[in-house]
Amino acid sequence: MWLNNFEIVLEDRVVERGAVRIEDGCIAEIREDLVTAAAVEGDGRLLLPGFVDIHGDMIEKEVEPRANVRMPLELGIYDLDRKLASCGVTTAYAALAFQPDFYGHARPVEHTAAMIDALTAMREELLVDHRVHARFEVDLPSALATAEGLLNAGALGLMSLMDHTPGQGQYRNIEKHVNNLARQRGISEAAAAELVRQRMSHGTAGESLQVVADLANLARTTGIRLASHDDDSVEKVALMHGLGATISEFPITIEAATEARQRGLATAMGAPNALRGLSYSGNLSARQAYEAGVLDILTSDYHPSAILPAVVALADLGPGGLAASVALASANPARTLGLADRGRIAEGLRADLVIAERGRISRTRATLRSGRTIWSDGRIIGF
Repeated sequence: MWLNNFEIVLEDRVVERGAVRIEDGCIAEIREDLVTAAAVEGDGRLLLPGFVDIHGDMIEKEVEPRANVRMPLELGIYDLDRKLASCGVTTAYAALAFQPDFYGHARPVEHTAAMIDALTAMREELLVDHRVHARFEVDLPSALATAEGLLNAGALGLMSLMDHTPGQGQYRNIEKHVNNLARQRGISEAAAAELVRQRMSHGTAGESLQVVADLANLARTTGIRLASHDDDSVEKVALMHGLGATISEFPITIEAATEARQRGLATAMGAPNALRGLSYSGNLSARQAYEAGVLDILTSDYHPSAILPAVVALADLGPGGLAASVALASANPARTLGLADRGRIAEGLRADLVIAERGRISRTRATLRSGRTIWSDGRIIGF
C-alpha cells in the first residue's frame, strides 16, 4: 500500500511532498517524489511517526471519572484505548501509581494492581500497544514486593520514583498546593490544609531512603529503566543519577533540567505544559526547557490530544524545526526505552504512523499501527 502526496516528517528533516510504501506491517520504501501507482492520497497532509507516550495518567480518570465513582475497569480501558488511538498514540505506557491514598482518588495499591492486571490481560485485543509504567511513592513500604510481583508477571515496562510530600518537588509552593487541592476536591482551604498536614507527617526519611535503595537496586539487576520524578535541584538530579535513573520526568526548574541533561538523563515533560506554555503547578515551562535545549521527550501526562498541537507549536521554537519537535514524542522516547523497531519513519521499521493536518489547531485524521488503521475520522479515502 502506498501513501502518496504527504508532507513526511523524518527524524532529521521534512520531505515536502513524498510517498511511503507499507508492506507486511512495515515501512518498505520512502520516496521524495510522488508515485503514479494506486495509493491513498494525502493531499499534502502531514505524515508523522506514531507517538510513543511514556507517561499517561489517564486510565485512572477513565475508571474513576468522578471522585468515588468507579466504572468497570474494562470499560475504562476500552475508552482510553480509543482516545489514545484518535490522538496518534501507537505505544502507550500507562503511568499507574502505587502510593498511600491520602487525597481520596483511585490510587490505593489494590486498585492500581487490579488496573494493571486488567490492562495486561486485554493487551492483545486493544488498538494501541499498551505497556505499564509503575510509579512508586518513596514512602510506600510495600513498593519492593509490588515491583517484584509485576516483574515476575511480565507486566513492568518502566519504573519511576515519586515523592509528593508537600514542601518540595512538584508541591514546593505549599500555599498554591492547598489552594489547588481545595478547588479540585470541592472542599474548604482549611480542610485541604489539614489533608496536606497529614500528608507531610506520613512516614520517615529512613523508610523512604530504604524504598528508594531497594527499587533502584531492582532496576539495576533486572535492566528495567528507572525514572526520577519532579527533580527540583541539582542535588536531587545527582542523587537519582547515582542510583541509576536514566530519565528525569517533569524537572521543576531549569537548573534541574540542565543538570539532568549534563549527566546524560533524558528529560521528559508534559505536552499540555508545552501547548499552554506553562505548568499548572507553577513550575518550569516545557517551552522554556525546549528553547534552552534541555527537553528530550513530550508525554501526554493527563491530556493525550495535546501531543500533536504541542509538537507543531514547538517547531517554531527550536533550530530543528518540525522534525526535531516531532521526535520529542516519537524517536526520542522510543530510543530512550530501547524500542528500536518504532518511533521513526524509516525503511524496515514498524508502520506506526499518524496522518494529521494543520488548522486552527492541528488534528489527527488517521492512525496506523503496524500498517493497520486503528483509528480514522473518515476524511481520507482509503481509511
